[in-house]
Amino acid sequence: MKWKKLVWIFSVGVCFSVTACKKQLDINQNPNNPSTDQASPQLLFPAAEISAASAIGGELAIIGMLWSEFTTEDVSSSQYRNYDSYNVTSTDLNTSYNQLYTGALNDLQLILNKTKVSEDWNYNLMATVLKVYTYQVLVDLYDQVPYSQALQGTGDLQPVFDHGDSIYESLLATLDTALNKDFSASSNTIPGNEDFLFGGDMLQWKAFANTLKLKMYLRMVNAKPAEAEAGIKALYSAGAVFLTEDAGITQWTSVPNKQNPFYAQNIYALNTPSNLKASVTFISWLKANNDPRVVSYFGTADPVGIDQGNYLSTNPVYRTSTTFVQAPTDPVQFISAPESYFMQAEARERYFAGDQAQALYNAGVNAAFSFYGFDATSFISTGGVYEYPVSGTLDEKINAIITQKWASLPGSHALEAWFERNRTAFPKTSPVYSTDLLYVPGTFVVSATSAIGQAFPKRIVFPDNERSRNKNTPAQVPITTPVWWGK
Repeated sequence: MKWKKLVWIFSVGVCFSVTACKKQLDINQNPNNPSTDQASPQLLFPAAEISAASAIGGELAIIGMLWSEFTTEDVSSSQYRNYDSYNVTSTDLNTSYNQLYTGALNDLQLILNKTKVSEDWNYNLMATVLKVYTYQVLVDLYDQVPYSQALQGTGDLQPVFDHGDSIYESLLATLDTALNKDFSASSNTIPGNEDFLFGGDMLQWKAFANTLKLKMYLRMVNAKPAEAEAGIKALYSAGAVFLTEDAGITQWTSVPNKQNPFYAQNIYALNTPSNLKASVTFISWLKANNDPRVVSYFGTADPVGIDQGNYLSTNPVYRTSTTFVQAPTDPVQFISAPESYFMQAEARERYFAGDQAQALYNAGVNAAFSFYGFDATSFISTGGVYEYPVSGTLDEKINAIITQKWASLPGSHALEAWFERNRTAFPKTSPVYSTDLLYVPGTFVVSATSAIGQAFPKRIVFPDNERSRNKNTPAQVPITTPVWWGK
């Protein structure tokens, strides 16, 4: 498909735009057989950033948009019907899996190998954080993935699949190790514009690492509550600094092959803007709360929606449904500022008796609104529709936090909204479909065309390209089965 070529061309183009880069991102290369390219960390790192962003903020963002019920399939097209009906097979999403292994993770492992020898702890930390982030996404998608024996080139062409909880444990330990290096050593290289996220600002990379640790510990609250609490309290005891700005790539342009990957795949490559239409789930909530962001998301204060997955309906209103707004210069965020504030609010609520939780929640809502040029003051003030439920139960407070996080995530970061619902079950599930008069705006409904009955997808099946090459690939698990940390 054309969009798959776009990801490859853009990644290579960015690599050359920084400086002459020897490596090309061959997305058809075996993810268990990485190259032994001799490029420097300065050349490898921007390619790794773009490779991760192209997969997570491109094809996987479309899954996030549909399964987080921000959008649904247009009644006049069929591009994403399999996703909207939860009918994902092992031949879907192979490109993203390959891109993350042979592009991002392969490059990052090469950087780590080099920086351990050179004792360049700046690039070591940057590569470690991005590697941990990429593996965290893979675990959250598949539960089990090649890890301990992966990325060894010809040393191991049949790596085992490690369990997600053991991978998380190892990833958190590698972050601690990278953060404890000597960043004042003369062997450190000072990064610059080749770092698309922070321009080489190591304080921001340390904040990214801490925020990533916070996110991973929060993922563990259901499956490993004691470890989650201990990890989060240790972060605060150590005085960890968290992100107050987006960890994201903003350098996309309107030039073909250098566009935001979600836009490049969904609009440019398909030559139509009309595949992803407003879901009634999301717009009913926005309109019920007079939320001004509805215009930013859908280009109008009164969008017309399609009930989730109801693309086979002959309802004439659906023919006038509103398209989700996208631009080629949209950012791809790995962790957003609002997301960071909401995570901190949840942590303070769970483990510190709510101390500072309301202020952090308000900061999250403010940041989410200001991203689109709006003021949230009246919404979070006393009596406002988004006022923090100070006197509510813990569940009511977590519901408020996660619902606001959900509302801040449409676009290239939409996958995170699906992960968070799998962890918390917020926003809540509606007992009736969204065409029912008793439907509550913003509550999730099972797709009208669901291929898995009255259930929601909780994971993605193992990709065919891994199953056909690696005898250690586990048997397929139903997508209704939660990953190790799921609820």
